[in-house]
Amino acid sequence: MAATSTPLTLPVLPLDDEVVLPGMVVPLDLSDSEVRAAVEAAQAAARVGDGGTGKGAGKPQVLLVPRIDGTYAGTGVLGTVEQVGRLSDGDPGALIRGRGRVRVGAGTSGPGAALWIEGLAIEEITPDPLPGSVTELVKEYKALATDWLKKRGAWQVVDRVQQIDDVSALADNSGYSPFLSLPQKVELLETADPVARLKLATDQLREHLAEQDVAESIAKDVQEGVDKQQREFLLRRQLDAVRKELREINGEDGEDESDDYRTRVEAADLPGKVREAALKEVDKLERSSDQSPEGSWIRTWLDTVLELPWNERTEDEYDIRGARSVLDAEHAGLEDVKERITEYLAVRKRRADRGLGVVGGRRGGAVLALVGPPGVGKTSLGESVAHSMGRKFVRVALGGVRDEAEIRGHRRTYVGALPGRIVRAIKEAGSMNPVVLLDEIDKVGSDFRGDPAAALLEVLDPAQNHTFRDHYLEVELDLSDVVFLATANVLEAIPEALLDRMELVTLDGYTEDEKVVIARDHLLPRQLERAGLESGEVTLEDDALRRLAGEYTREAGVRNLERSIARLLRKVAAEHELGERELPFTLGAEHLRGLIGRPHHVPESAQDPSERRTAVPGVATGLAVTGAGGDVLFVEASLADPETGGSGLTLTGQLGDVMKESAQIALSFLRSRGAEAELPVADLKDRGVHIHFPAGAVPKDGPSAGITMTTALASLLSGRLVRTDVAMTGEVSLTGRVLPIGGLKQKLLAAHRAGITTVVIPKRNEADLDDVPAEILEKLEVHPVTDVRQVLEIALSPAEVRMSAAA
Repeated sequence: MAATSTPLTLPVLPLDDEVVLPGMVVPLDLSDSEVRAAVEAAQAAARVGDGGTGKGAGKPQVLLVPRIDGTYAGTGVLGTVEQVGRLSDGDPGALIRGRGRVRVGAGTSGPGAALWIEGLAIEEITPDPLPGSVTELVKEYKALATDWLKKRGAWQVVDRVQQIDDVSALADNSGYSPFLSLPQKVELLETADPVARLKLATDQLREHLAEQDVAESIAKDVQEGVDKQQREFLLRRQLDAVRKELREINGEDGEDESDDYRTRVEAADLPGKVREAALKEVDKLERSSDQSPEGSWIRTWLDTVLELPWNERTEDEYDIRGARSVLDAEHAGLEDVKERITEYLAVRKRRADRGLGVVGGRRGGAVLALVGPPGVGKTSLGESVAHSMGRKFVRVALGGVRDEAEIRGHRRTYVGALPGRIVRAIKEAGSMNPVVLLDEIDKVGSDFRGDPAAALLEVLDPAQNHTFRDHYLEVELDLSDVVFLATANVLEAIPEALLDRMELVTLDGYTEDEKVVIARDHLLPRQLERAGLESGEVTLEDDALRRLAGEYTREAGVRNLERSIARLLRKVAAEHELGERELPFTLGAEHLRGLIGRPHHVPESAQDPSERRTAVPGVATGLAVTGAGGDVLFVEASLADPETGGSGLTLTGQLGDVMKESAQIALSFLRSRGAEAELPVADLKDRGVHIHFPAGAVPKDGPSAGITMTTALASLLSGRLVRTDVAMTGEVSLTGRVLPIGGLKQKLLAAHRAGITTVVIPKRNEADLDDVPAEILEKLEVHPVTDVRQVLEIALSPAEVRMSAAA
């Protein structure tokens, strides 16, 4: 608490930009006229009498009042002049001690040149005993003050602060704090209540310590960073000195070229624009600091550019006959691909002979799309092509790729940026004219990261790929001399724009004779080695291979055939190790069942007539093309009882919209034209028709089953069986015309594998028979037709067969 009491008349000693609190002892310079006038007036008053206090003579007294911007504060401090003498610098000075607060009043007259003021002394009353909250406040202030003094090393002051028990004196002691601003000190001076003043001083000290901790933490971090940089700089200089000494010892001259990118770029054989771009990046690298992340990006980019084979090319082998013999030795069949590669090499040879290596900035590359079922050798063919041409071979797997950046590369601003797969393939090959196999191009997908198939448009366009730009490199890369081979299983899955840029080569699968040759010359030697057998220890006869291909593995390719051969060899090897079989051993067709079980695919012609699917009317054999090659498809038809089955058409077997429409067309044709074929079409009006395609879990679609469904319905209505050895394919129209279809070669190969001997095809597909191997055509009786009536005449058994079957 504080109370105003004793009136005083004192000379004013103004303090500019300074505050003195009670209990403080401060030296003042008497060379200041106002200070000297106030001290002299106080001394004169002390000599005259009581110094203005009315209590008798004593020490001279002055009123210390802060003056801020020419304005006196409302509260001052009564000060006594303790001593007058010389300051440490030799100037005259006075030592004044603050005694108590005084409320500044009105001005008055007095001796000397000083300004005299009437004031009232403020008496401070501290509660005794101190409340608990005040005691805690005293402890907190002493703790904070001790912490601050220890940080400054003022150990001798710590004890003095700890000895102060008076609340007012403890609060006023903060006047010595140099971190307090002038307004903060004035606020302490004008706060008369000792407890409130101590709380204010505590808050000010706490805020200062918090700021000091933050400042020290920042200073520590900065110092650690500076120390790390200085240490790294020193170590790098030492490392440079060590390298220099080592070069001198080893007799090497010059700088280390592995770190000197400018020397490496200038020494590299780079195209003009690439060299300019590389030198610009070197300039950036020299200007950047070692700690800059941009420096590592630039180094990685320069390493990538310097590792690319910009002017490296392998010489093509222009031995055309030799190249063809290599292809024939490594792959049986596949005549279309072999002819295309032979043509390419012949043209390259003629261009080189006439000095036409580069025309319009473009070289003579090639872009081929190899489309066919699995297991026909599309992927291995790429390596054989590279071998026959004398070029490097690189395989790029595109299956499941969904990010456009996988093709074009990432922008360099991304963390972990890399060039695209095409650039990495060129880098891996080490030449600018390799054979690049883009495997499974039909399996490329797209999502929010872009469409990789669209990014391949520039890569596979012969008119554009001589200026291909990768997002990471951002310089032109000439791909016009690269031979691109793209493989796919399903032609429809390749985007039309991408397919338009490639030359399509269709691989329709192998004939049975070709499979025997492949198994004997390629698959068997490889599997013998994998089974740990010598070439003469196990021999597979041709009839065993033929039966494996025809009855155990019905496929377009040879993967399952190779697995069956591997299984046979493992069985023989195991039996030999168990002592059950002696080697060498010749394996014939009669041994297959005992080693690997019964056949899985028995031709319809080999089954008992009563067990065949076409043993009842209403079942016809069709031909289809799937992702695994050609296949045989059975169509079943039935008529519902007019009393219980209702009417209409029912289709089952997971059919697509096009196949459903073909069934409607077949039914409409028979209703309108069936009477001409002597069929009881009246049944179709009153009874429900059900057409079923077995293997209902497999989706089916397409128009080529039109004549098959028509034949099945005609067989059902007439009661005549469909010939077991006949299969058919063709689209049907409402007028009964047989329209052309696709995939004829694959369908005929499937018919041959299934034991079919007679095939009905559209007349307009007759030209496609040129693609079918001659040995297959010799074993098939092919009937080109134009009308459904011709199909029925060929496919349906005679009436007497129907009658005997009914009997």
